[in-house]
Amino acid sequence: MRYRRADVSGGTSFFTVALADRKGDLLAREIVRLRAAMRTVKQRHPFEIVAMVVMPDHLHALWRLPQDDADYPMRWSLIKSAFSRSLPKVERIRHSRELKRERGIWQRRYWEHLIRDERDLQAHADYIHFNPVKHGYVTRAIDWPYSTLHRYARLGWLPADWGGGEKVIEGEFGEPGRLGCMK
Repeated sequence: MRYRRADVSGGTSFFTVALADRKGDLLAREIVRLRAAMRTVKQRHPFEIVAMVVMPDHLHALWRLPQDDADYPMRWSLIKSAFSRSLPKVERIRHSRELKRERGIWQRRYWEHLIRDERDLQAHADYIHFNPVKHGYVTRAIDWPYSTLHRYARLGWLPADWGGGEKVIEGEFGEPGRLGCMK
């Protein structure tokens, strides 16, 4: 089956990328390795991280690609493989993955949404920053350490007390376990 995706050079997209083990905490526990993988790919294949949050078992990101580039699938593939290669091989690997020489770290697909306008961008950035509160990890969004909300607060784009538990974020944002536009 071939999946359709938006090929928009210089576009901004929202992503949800999840681990295969949805009960694990690998991303938060191995945040240094994940950051290193992202930094390496970003240096070789530039993109802007508009907003991002890393949860224990999934992450949400808003990326803006260079004007002449629409290849986010290659970037995600490189990030996922670099992160996986940096880890010791201790996970269970299904036979189908073994045949394809894959690790059992990540879900194969991810949610992708092309941002349409400023309102859409703001809604997705809010969703990203509020996600740790939504999942009950913190009561104030600023208390989650793996979020670009800290940069937003430092730059004065959002107050540090933003997302203190009362905010309601509505919409379909590709939360793991939900149906939607998976790539």
